[in-house]
Amino acid sequence: MNAPRTSPQRRRDLVVAAACGAFVAAMVGAAYAAVPLYNWFCRTTGFAGTPQVAAAAPSQALDRRLKVRFDANVVGGLPWRFEPEQNSVEVRIGEVVTVHYRVINQSARETTGIASYNVSPPTAGPYFSKINCFCFAEQRLAAGETRDMTVVFFVDPALVKDAEQDSLDAITLSYTMYPVRQPEAPRVDRGSPRQGGRS
Repeated sequence: MNAPRTSPQRRRDLVVAAACGAFVAAMVGAAYAAVPLYNWFCRTTGFAGTPQVAAAAPSQALDRRLKVRFDANVVGGLPWRFEPEQNSVEVRIGEVVTVHYRVINQSARETTGIASYNVSPPTAGPYFSKINCFCFAEQRLAAGETRDMTVVFFVDPALVKDAEQDSLDAITLSYTMYPVRQPEAPRVDRGSPRQGGRS
């Protein structure tokens, strides 16, 4: 027969069990936080070609010009046609530009999508700033609905101070639409029909 555990042994076992539980909880929390933290990091630093978000335009536009190309993609499962109003524009660095994308729901039912974006080359991400954008906002379209969506952006004049960007002459802004699954409406139990009886 095993000897009963002493109180210090029991305490040590409880401490080890609590530490393991806290570690597992921290790992689960980190898994849930990883995506939003990564998105925040990319938007803050321009990492992986993520454009910046700006509240105001630069004070001046420079003479140097770049071509900005526009790209649109739709992930399978979303019955939309999604395209830029124009394939490219030539802009001055620091100039505020407004462009439009058009999306058409080609299905016979309401569907919802959400757009993510990036720019290439990735090193241009820290200098590509958007003032207004439809990205990361759910777009719910009725059957057959067409919607025009606006993007307002500029290329930060700080780009000319970066020697690595001296040969840069074109930037591509790319959007990808993903389907958003809507929660099913709860089924209402109306109960069985009342049988005849006194009123």
